[in-house]
Amino acid sequence: MRTLIKHVLRRDTPGDDLHVAGWVRTRRDSKTFSFLELNDGTCLANLQVVADAGIPGAADLARMTTGASVEVRGRLVPSPASGQQWELQASSLRLLGCAPDDYPLQKKGHSTEFLRGIAHLRPRTNLYGAVFRTRSRMAYAIHRFFQERDFIYVHTPIITASDCEGAGEMFRVTTLPADKAARDAEDFFGKRAFLTVSGQLEGEAFACALSNIYTFGPTFRAENSNTSRHAAEFWMIEPEVAFCDLESDMDLAESMVRFLVTEMLEHHEGDLEVFAKFVDKELRARLEFVAGRPFERIPYTEAVRLVQGSGVKFEYPCEYGLNLQSEHERWLTEVHFKQPVTVFNYPKEIKPFYMRLNDDGRTVTAMDVLVPGIGEIIGGSQREERLDVLLANFEHHGLDAANYGWYADLRKYGSVPHAGFGLGFERLLMFVTGMGNIRDVIPFARTPGHCEF
Repeated sequence: MRTLIKHVLRRDTPGDDLHVAGWVRTRRDSKTFSFLELNDGTCLANLQVVADAGIPGAADLARMTTGASVEVRGRLVPSPASGQQWELQASSLRLLGCAPDDYPLQKKGHSTEFLRGIAHLRPRTNLYGAVFRTRSRMAYAIHRFFQERDFIYVHTPIITASDCEGAGEMFRVTTLPADKAARDAEDFFGKRAFLTVSGQLEGEAFACALSNIYTFGPTFRAENSNTSRHAAEFWMIEPEVAFCDLESDMDLAESMVRFLVTEMLEHHEGDLEVFAKFVDKELRARLEFVAGRPFERIPYTEAVRLVQGSGVKFEYPCEYGLNLQSEHERWLTEVHFKQPVTVFNYPKEIKPFYMRLNDDGRTVTAMDVLVPGIGEIIGGSQREERLDVLLANFEHHGLDAANYGWYADLRKYGSVPHAGFGLGFERLLMFVTGMGNIRDVIPFARTPGHCEF
């Protein structure tokens, strides 16, 4: 069995008969030996391999160029070079795969735009290796957060007949040819079906039976937007909690953000240094800012009043009845409060049908968690648990109640107060890595006009 390079570099003592494999980052030659910088993607650091000219496999050293894959056996010895504890004294080499001269990842800087065009190769770079190791680590941390709090993981449908947000920006799933697409009864499911925009509604069904649940899966929006924050396919984390009100929902959301940020600060395996050096020099300070401060909570009306009275000339207007823009949210967190902020109780006109109507009849129990550098990172609400009010909401939003009969049943049979929220996984990754474009934290981005790989 080969030993992962991350484990080799963590060793406390030297050792014989090590077997490693990876890709060559660089090679330097002298008359009697060569230095290979080897990386297998398990960590940021490379392992230096010293290969004498006479060992088995050394005849292929000239072909072990940048990008080539090799297998090395040898013994770990203390390194005389500064900045590294160990190097591998090779006893044999084996060339596994060559990388010709047209290998696009030579040792030089590459723009993110260029690397998006070779998304199948970009994980081999230092930056994107760090991004996707972070993605894996954050996914694991999300499961840990909920599992340690006795939440049950539920897989909600990817194909659905329900539009959770009511915005209509859904991808249709059909087996019908284009000339028969309107004949819904002949389609595969006997009705119109779509890729899900959210697992929330189905998640509520399980929360109303199992109490604390969460979903973590892909979601889809057919929104023709080419901004740096939007993609057609992305991942969402959506907990739903029974016997829960808005205040407890905000408690859970804020504690989750703090948990994940702390995880990034304490268990980044050196990848945070890559982001802080090459992406955003203020990243560590911003993460420590969120991890170390309490969250301010203010009603939406107060947030609007503060932004309007700021004296700042914003690009977008801030008025009651409009959603706060990212620039308004960042001003609240970075300038006014100088701490993370949770805004709650939004006007009912700008929120979906499932949010609980407050006693004032004008606002709903919605909340958004705002962080510096990005603005909204979580959106959630207490759900409407009263059957009569929910049915009125269907009518107010122009929804066919017959399509949501199962959802209304949750209020008909043993209804309970319940709440939840959604955290866009890629939005979280942009925050903890400093990457400015959602395309750079998704392995293979799907955006309008782009569905390669």
